[in-house]
Amino acid sequence: MTTRAQFIREVRFGKGADADEYPFDLPVVRRIVEGAGSLRIPPGVTFLVGENGSGKSTLIEAIAVAAGLNPEGGSQNYRFETRSTESQLGEHLSLTWGVTKPRSRFFLRAESYYNVATETERLGPEQVATLGGVSAHERSHGESFVDLLKHRFSPNGLYLLDEPEAALSPNGCMAVIAHLAHLAKRGCQILVATHSPILLALPGATIYEILEDGTIDLVVYDDALPVRLTRDFLADPDRYLRHLID
Repeated sequence: MTTRAQFIREVRFGKGADADEYPFDLPVVRRIVEGAGSLRIPPGVTFLVGENGSGKSTLIEAIAVAAGLNPEGGSQNYRFETRSTESQLGEHLSLTWGVTKPRSRFFLRAESYYNVATETERLGPEQVATLGGVSAHERSHGESFVDLLKHRFSPNGLYLLDEPEAALSPNGCMAVIAHLAHLAKRGCQILVATHSPILLALPGATIYEILEDGTIDLVVYDDALPVRLTRDFLADPDRYLRHLID
C-alpha cells in the first residue's frame, strides 16, 4: 500500500511585515498570522478554493517561492524573470519539512506558463525532452499542461499548480484528474489552487475553502463553493440569468 507523501508539513507565517499593505492585508493572511501562525499541508493532494481575490493563488505562489521555486513557474532550476509581479509573502514564510525531501519540484502557474515554455526552449533540446520532446509553443495551451503532468511530473515529487483549469477543456480536466491520482499513488505531494468542480472530484483529496473573512475551512466535495454554485446554476440557469441580464 502506497503511503501518501508529505514533504511540506506546515507553512509558518512570520510577523513583522506591514499588515496594512498587500498581501499582508488579505483576510486569509491576517487570520493565519493572528491565529495559529501556520497552515498545515496534508499529505497527498490538497486543493485551495475561494472567490477571486480570496488569496489562494497568492498563497500558492508564496509557498512555491519558499520552496525554492521560480515565482513565474518552473522547477528549482528555472531562474528567469520576465516581470517581477510576485508578492513579498514568500519572504515571510518558512516551511516545516518532513523527514524526506522531494526528488523533483515544479510550479505550474497558468498565467505565466507561456514564459516557462519560452525559457524551456532557450535551455535547449534536453529540457524540451522532459516535456515529451515537443515544445509547449507547438501544442495548444491545454495540451501543453497535460504534457507537463504526463512527462515532467515524476514520482516522489512536490508540485504546486495555480488554476491549471484555465487552459483545460472538461475532457482535459478529466485527463488531469487521472494524472493527479497516478502521481499521488507514486509518492507525490500536490497543492492546487482551483475553481474547477471537475478537478475537485479527485478521490481522497483534501479541500480547503477560503471564506470572505479569511477563515480556512476543511470541506467535503459537495460543500465546496465551485461545486455548489455550478450545480445550482446548471439546475436552473434562468433563475440566475434573470438577475444577471436585466
